[in-house]
Amino acid sequence: MFSVEPVANYHCQVGENPLWDDREGRLYWVDIEDGRLFRVDHDSGEHECFHQNPEKVGGFTFQEDGSLLLLEVDRIAVLGKDGKRRVIAEQIDRDMVRFNDAIADPEGRVFAGSIGKTDESGGLYRINLDGSVETIWKGTGCANGMGFSPDLRQFYWTCSTTYLIYVADYQQETGALANRRVFHRALREQGIPDGMTVDRLGRVWSARWDGSALLYLSAQGDVLERAVLPVSRVSSAAFGGRELDTLYVTTAGGTWSDSQTDGTLYRFKVANPGTVAFRSRVRL
Repeated sequence: MFSVEPVANYHCQVGENPLWDDREGRLYWVDIEDGRLFRVDHDSGEHECFHQNPEKVGGFTFQEDGSLLLLEVDRIAVLGKDGKRRVIAEQIDRDMVRFNDAIADPEGRVFAGSIGKTDESGGLYRINLDGSVETIWKGTGCANGMGFSPDLRQFYWTCSTTYLIYVADYQQETGALANRRVFHRALREQGIPDGMTVDRLGRVWSARWDGSALLYLSAQGDVLERAVLPVSRVSSAAFGGRELDTLYVTTAGGTWSDSQTDGTLYRFKVANPGTVAFRSRVRL
């Protein structure tokens, strides 16, 4: 059994993209629908909403210089340490509803998925160090959680539309992905596979939207354990804390539900820690 505790409840409609800042000792996350960005100090528990974005924020990464790279609605912006936002790219794909989830790779590139206007649109994109954007896969519907294997040779990617988590061969030098194949087939009754994170053993924690849980998957994709949350829409997870042995979990709900707990950020201790998230180094 996992001892799940609430951390902060801002009644997020879609709480998402939990991301641990090892420099500050704080966990950041976003409410996608209204562009609110939050952070909480791991030790003290003090938390705040520190930015209200003018657009939805589907995901974000920490830049090496301490700014935040924001993946918005067909637009990429940067939020500087001075609190000022600047658009750096737009009109990336007219078939997307918005960006959805993002992750920096070891070299500082960014992989970002999108929600398509139809199940045949949407995609996965790579934002290169020079700021150029390349389409990696198209026709993915709702692209979701991503992660890297501990040896940095494999890349995990979630397709919520098909209830599948894929794994592909990853080349660190170029950022290329190849040989995409199915890693895990989610059962419909377990909820929609959403955000995810990978621990040091190469095992995957997969959030389940409308499934009230995180599933702990083996390196072969088999379900090992199930961590139950007191809300239905569990959206994503990230390791945090000094030893990276605390799993922070975002959820959704807010004004969509009568529940007063939906949209809460939760956390619980795990036996196998994670790793520090990579920082993006996109030239702005």
